[in-house]
Formats: sequence, structure tokens, C-alpha cells
Amino acid sequence: MINVTASLQIRNGIYQAVLSYKKNEKWETKWKSTGIKAIKGNKKKAENKKEEIRKKFQEEINSDNIDNEDILFIDYMKKWLKMISSSVEPTTLNGYQGVINGRMTDYFKNTKITLQNIKPKHIQEFYQYLLDEGLCGNTVKHYHANIRKALQYAMKTDIILSNPADKVDLPKIEEYKPKFYTSDEVKTLLNEVIGTKLEIPVMIDCFYGFRRSEVIGLKWSAVDFENDTITIDHTITQSNGKLIIRDKTKTKSSKRTLPLEPIVKSFLIELKEKQKNNRELCGDSYNKDYLEYICVDNCGNIIRPDYVTETFLKLLKRKNLKIIRFHDLRHTCASILLKNGANMKEIQAWLGHSNYNTTANLYAHLDSSSVNNTGKVMANVFSIKKEVVAV
Repeated sequence: MINVTASLQIRNGIYQAVLSYKKNEKWETKWKSTGIKAIKGNKKKAENKKEEIRKKFQEEINSDNIDNEDILFIDYMKKWLKMISSSVEPTTLNGYQGVINGRMTDYFKNTKITLQNIKPKHIQEFYQYLLDEGLCGNTVKHYHANIRKALQYAMKTDIILSNPADKVDLPKIEEYKPKFYTSDEVKTLLNEVIGTKLEIPVMIDCFYGFRRSEVIGLKWSAVDFENDTITIDHTITQSNGKLIIRDKTKTKSSKRTLPLEPIVKSFLIELKEKQKNNRELCGDSYNKDYLEYICVDNCGNIIRPDYVTETFLKLLKRKNLKIIRFHDLRHTCASILLKNGANMKEIQAWLGHSNYNTTANLYAHLDSSSVNNTGKVMANVFSIKKEVVAV
């Protein structure tokens, strides 16, 4: 712990608290004004203010110092967030913040466990607490990833000797099987969203299986009506209520060009004309900030990612349709492609997965055709002609 001492000095007729402390083997000094005039009768008041300033400064400098042996584990986790804030995507940081500032803070804030004293059993007990709260093993895995990464940094910088998270047993991870709609269910859904704000994102997502960020970020410039192509190279995500607009996709393979099929082409041509009419009708009230985007409402406002997610669920409940996530429309697209003869490699390219394994792991359980074909091959190889025996 860094100890801070303080003395009183006068500068420009005001009592100053002169703070002294040793950091990294070097003595440092800070001057902080008490705001109290150096006149007769004020010295005791200034002494009290000086001590108040010293205590506050000592708390601040020790909380900022992750090398401090007495830093609480949860305080270190929050300092780690600040340290990595400039090196990760805003949406990733937002996810980390949700993990650390939520249940983790609630659990550890009263334990007084320091970074130096955190043991595998403390982490194991925290994971059990999460499971008892009703969280699934997959969610606990996200907590573990954050804790392990933060403690790995502490070990790498010689603050701790080993990473206690490496000695923790993780709960069983449930195999994820995506939900999806059948072709008939998709047709019903499309009929229900016609004329609503969800019409554009749902229609495009069912056909192309775009990620939410990709469909919301779709620009008119991405659609080539002459060569009949549609390109994904721009995304809109959301973090803490703010839109994050980027000329980049989730991964390199996510940037892709797909064929503009006639049914989608005719829909987009009508939509473009409709948006032109809306601009004329609304006049100055029309939002000019998103003129280049496809997914806007009648007043030109971008259809926000959180609106799509929340309103989609409400619509399904209101219309008594099977409950799925908006992201499951992406899985729906893949399942329909698979059932209609597309192979895994083609689906990988269509969805923009970074590697084949991602596609195969998600949709292998739907690919009964490959198993059936394999069975036929084996039957042909080992076929045996049986003689007909007369009875």
C-alpha cells in the first residue's frame, strides 16, 4: 500500500495541502488547494481539510495501483476493464462490463477478497452461486473467460505467481442446437410483418441469413441492380444505447457478395421508390442522416438493433407464433438451404462463417441426407445377392 503524508503550506494567500508519497522507489509531491484563506483563525480548519484531502488522495492512488497488495479482487477486475478498453471492440467491452459490473460485483463486493488472496475455491464457489441463480453452464463459461483473462494479465505482469482460474472445474457445457422455422412458418411470419417496421429486416434476413448488424447496416450502395448482386461490407451494432457504425464486418469472411435474386430485387426496387415518396411527404421532418440506408422507417430513422430484437419477440407472442430469436432467422435460412440441396461449404459462404467447422457444428444434426447417402454407398459396396430358394 502507498502511504501518503501531508503538510500545510501557503501559496497566493491560500492554504495548500502538500502531499508526499513514494511510488516505484521514487518520492513524488503533489500540491492541492484547500480553498481556505490563510488568515488568522483558519489554520485548524485548514488542517482538517488537509487531512481530508490526504485520505481521499491515498484511496485514489491505491485504487489506481494494481500492484497494490491490498487491492480487492473485484476492484482489480474493474481496473482491468479500463486497461483493455482501448484494445477491444466497443461491443466486446460492453459484454465484459455486463459480466463484471453485474452479478460479479454483487457477489464479491462484500467478501473483501484481495487479488493476492483469490484462490480457486473462491472462484469455484462463485460459479456455483451463478448456477444456483439459474444461469446455465454456457453463461458461466463467459464469466470464467473474463476472470481467467484478467488474472492471466496479472500473472503476466508478475502481480500474482499463478492463475487460480486454471485450477477451477467448469460446469458441463450444454450442446447448443439452434432453433429455426420451417418454410411454411417463414411464409406465415412474412405475412405478419408486412407493413410493419420489421418488414425489411425480417424479409432480408429470412432470405440471406444476415446477422442483425449486417441487415441493419445494409446500404443502397451495396445493392447492384445492374449486375444483380448484394454486398455485405458495412455494419451497425449497438452498445450502451449508442449506435456503432463501421465500414467493417465481424470477420474477414463475413464480407461477401451474394446474388440479388429476382424476388428480393423487385422488393428492393419498390422499397426504394417508397422511401423516395416518404422523403417528399415528410419534407423537412424526414431524417436526412440515414439516406443511404435500406432499413429505415417512414420518417427516415434507422431501425435500431435493440428495436428489432425486442419488437420481433413481441410480435411472435402477439400472433401466437413459435418463439425464436431474431438471430434464429439466420439458422432458419441455413436449414432451408440444407434441406433443399445446398452443401455445408455453400452454406458457409452464404452465411459468411469464418471456418467450415462453425457451419458443420451448427447444422450437422440437420444434414440427414449425408448420412443417408453414406448408408447407400455402404449398401452398394457390400451388396449380396441371395438365391431364391423354392419352398
